[in-house]
Amino acid sequence: MNVLRSERLAAMLLLAAAVLGLVIANLPFGPSVINTRDAHLEIPLIQLDLSAGHWITDGLLAIFFFIVAVELKRELVIGELNSLSKALLPAIAAVGGVVVPAAIFVAFTAGTGTASGWPVPTATDIAFALGVLAVFGTWIPTRVRVFLLALAVLDDLIAILIIAFFFTADADLASLGLAILAIALFGAVSRIMKPRSAWILSRRPQWPIVLVLVVLGVLAWYFTYRSGVHATIAGVALGLVMSRRPGGRAAHTLEPWSNGVILPLFAFSAAMVVVPQVSPGELDPAFWGILVGLPAGKLIGIVAAGGVGALVARRRSGTPLTSADLAVVGALGGIGFTVSLLMNELAFARLPDVADEGTLAVLLGSGIAIALSGVVVTLRSRHYRRRGEHAGMGGAFTH
Repeated sequence: MNVLRSERLAAMLLLAAAVLGLVIANLPFGPSVINTRDAHLEIPLIQLDLSAGHWITDGLLAIFFFIVAVELKRELVIGELNSLSKALLPAIAAVGGVVVPAAIFVAFTAGTGTASGWPVPTATDIAFALGVLAVFGTWIPTRVRVFLLALAVLDDLIAILIIAFFFTADADLASLGLAILAIALFGAVSRIMKPRSAWILSRRPQWPIVLVLVVLGVLAWYFTYRSGVHATIAGVALGLVMSRRPGGRAAHTLEPWSNGVILPLFAFSAAMVVVPQVSPGELDPAFWGILVGLPAGKLIGIVAAGGVGALVARRRSGTPLTSADLAVVGALGGIGFTVSLLMNELAFARLPDVADEGTLAVLLGSGIAIALSGVVVTLRSRHYRRRGEHAGMGGAFTH
């Protein structure tokens, strides 16, 4: 299972699954596969009626967001976001990387019925961006990777807030209250799994606690779904309230399943769209807003805001990044993929034709960002390699 923790393999699996889904959807038997994805799997006893695709996006993807939330909590407590001086520059750059793509999207769609899809090009796929960096950036300094991770985590936090506030139906307050109760109990019970808790020190079996946590997690997801809040928010909340060390162990255990099963399955399902047989001029403006917003908007927004942020944070930060380093992060930030596909599905849920075009735009825009970042990261890595060889270093820079 350790091989599935590789950032490179995770990125390759995601890309392969998306390409496979797109190819299958456009083969003669593609409509049958799409119909299977859209077939509903109902559980009348608990009033759940979701299609197979929605079981993936609303159910399995909550596990991915749980892992993201655990990583976010770690960074906030002991990582690169645990102080204002550390968080300031990536926070400013992350905001720029959200505002500029959204502005580009709005510029394309102003006055149309799809302008509300502005969140789609604002997301960054952590797994994919780190995977591309691992493949092409052998000599890239660790500080650049850390900055990318901090920015991507903040970017996903913004995406989570967007999902919570902009894609929530009329909330059922009773179900929401039960979800909050289940989440609170989950956080309290997780404290029993802390290394120095009385339960652990007395060497009692851990499986009963794990079982209780699983049950509480499922209940939190169920009541969140019933409340009208997007169900993936349950994964976020559970990751944030879980005790840090048990949360880290849980995320470590779940990571191979997320990388090897959940994310590829989501990419495969989301990418199953029929390529529209229309001329470029007939495509919805949302298509162009996403296609340009992801690779260009992210690059411009992160580099520009990062440059401004560097001036603001110069006295606070001991690890300034050059404009070229910011270009590396900006190019990688344009890989929206997983979260952008989810945003697209939520934003255009009532416009299936636009949703299909949006999916293609996310795939193409992310593909352009992958190609661009591959070039930028390779060139920057060669620069650092030459510096390392000149300094007589035998390995990659790590500072």
